[in-house]
Amino acid sequence: MTARIAELAADYDRSGAFPADSLRIAHEAGLLTATIGEQYGGRGARVEESARILHRIGQGDPSVALIAAMTLNTHARQAVQPHWPGELYARVVKESFERPVLVNHARVEPELGSPARGGLPSTLARRTPEGWSLSGTKRFVTGAEGLDWFLVWATTDEPEPRVGTFLVPGGSPGIEIAGRWDQLGLRASGSHDVTFQDVEIPYEHVIGIGPYGASAEQDNRAGAALHLPLAALYLGVARAAQSFFHTFAHSRVPANLGHPVARTERFRRTAGEIEVLLAAAEQLVFDGAARVDAGDSSYTPEQALGARVLADRHGVRAVELAVRLLGNPGLARGNPLERHFRDIQCAPVHAPQEDIALLAIGTKALNP
Repeated sequence: MTARIAELAADYDRSGAFPADSLRIAHEAGLLTATIGEQYGGRGARVEESARILHRIGQGDPSVALIAAMTLNTHARQAVQPHWPGELYARVVKESFERPVLVNHARVEPELGSPARGGLPSTLARRTPEGWSLSGTKRFVTGAEGLDWFLVWATTDEPEPRVGTFLVPGGSPGIEIAGRWDQLGLRASGSHDVTFQDVEIPYEHVIGIGPYGASAEQDNRAGAALHLPLAALYLGVARAAQSFFHTFAHSRVPANLGHPVARTERFRRTAGEIEVLLAAAEQLVFDGAARVDAGDSSYTPEQALGARVLADRHGVRAVELAVRLLGNPGLARGNPLERHFRDIQCAPVHAPQEDIALLAIGTKALNP
């Protein structure tokens, strides 16, 4: 599966097209439905298995892995704490076993920025005789062109406003791709800007609705189930870069040496440093995920955030080392390492970003 997705990755990276074929491959392998709860007929994969799935898909194409991560996290949350309307979720599950059904949150806004930094949405949900009418613009909605469901974070227009997540079918009239994703890395993730203009949904298609206030804001400490698999995804990118580095080292035979550069101390030393960085990060991530699954109460949200910070740092550094040693060949367009270098730059960008994570960790450390 990883190899088949990797074969398609370069073309999707160049075109920026939605990676439908790669997602079908992941679906055929049962990966997009892995976290559907056993009570819904799924196998109920938890945090560690999710991390390992995204680690492997990330080695093939991290854009595909990121789109998959959003769907996997949605099912994982539902398995632990059911919150979708029962009949609607049953329909989503049935369709998910038949074809790739993709779900993602739409939370970031042009004025708001990332909810991880606080603030409440300006996207408005207006009451109608039949239900709700949503209007607003969201940014960086991963997989936007292929989503079956947008989970739109919005504020109601009620006399006492509430905030909730509104379940919007992807084919609804009034949904428009408003800004094209054209970034350095993860080019096939399709994280476009999306505008919702008077999009009508039924009254019951809302979850987590509650009072307008600080309690509705994003809790960065409560996301261990997402932080660790995302960290694993980018470590998959770094492992793919390491693999190319090894291939290059064994195949490159300079005329002045007469043997592969893999036999030189310089390459062996760098190979050792890369392996130490990645092995240590993987141990932090996968061991932490296993402790979350085991219900280990001594494993804190701050430890999960810390594992994410260190994994991102180690992954970025490992790929930088490989590129630096290869020199111009490492930055040549069409070279897998050049693509891995671009993709790994996205690791520290995902919310919560490092400064927010360190603030939470430091606050706990100073006030145990």
